[in-house]
Amino acid sequence: MDALEEWIRVNSYLVYGILFFYCAMKSGALPLFAAIFASTDDLSIFAVSAASFLGGYLGDEARFYLARRYGDYLTSRLPRLGVIVKRAEGLLARHGAKYIFLYRYPKGMRTIGAFPVGLSNMSWLRFTVFNAGSAALWTMLLVAFGYVFGVAIVETVERNWGWLSVVALGVFASLVWLVYRNNLTSAQKGLRTP
Repeated sequence: MDALEEWIRVNSYLVYGILFFYCAMKSGALPLFAAIFASTDDLSIFAVSAASFLGGYLGDEARFYLARRYGDYLTSRLPRLGVIVKRAEGLLARHGAKYIFLYRYPKGMRTIGAFPVGLSNMSWLRFTVFNAGSAALWTMLLVAFGYVFGVAIVETVERNWGWLSVVALGVFASLVWLVYRNNLTSAQKGLRTP
């Protein structure tokens, strides 16, 4: 653990860059893990938050722009994408702003979530306001959770609580999996609705 912490401290700018690009591409647990290292002062909590927020926000802005600019062309060339977009457009039509706040969470939805919005008649200004709010909430949840519980996690690992650490990790992983499965099931039900 000491070698990893030292590498992160020495290469913090690289870590922030990786975090930014990761968050621009997808929503996952990397901000949570970066916040754990921020809780031990190996990284800056402000830089972790900024990289996570900016990556999440700007990634969706880019997808919105690409959909607005090239979406019709892509959906006409890739029929499978067109089907997925039509389903997501149904969610957007029914749920509007809630859709923009929620597509960030179910695994797989984040990558394509802004695409139907870019194809819709929603203005960029309206999208960017909701996108900023959604990215801020997502960042606060992940970074706060990692930062608050990070010290406890690191202390447990450093005390070499072998089997207890494994059990705690198993419980945490199980809870994450249950939340993920529930969100995925909800998203799939929403996509199937005509």
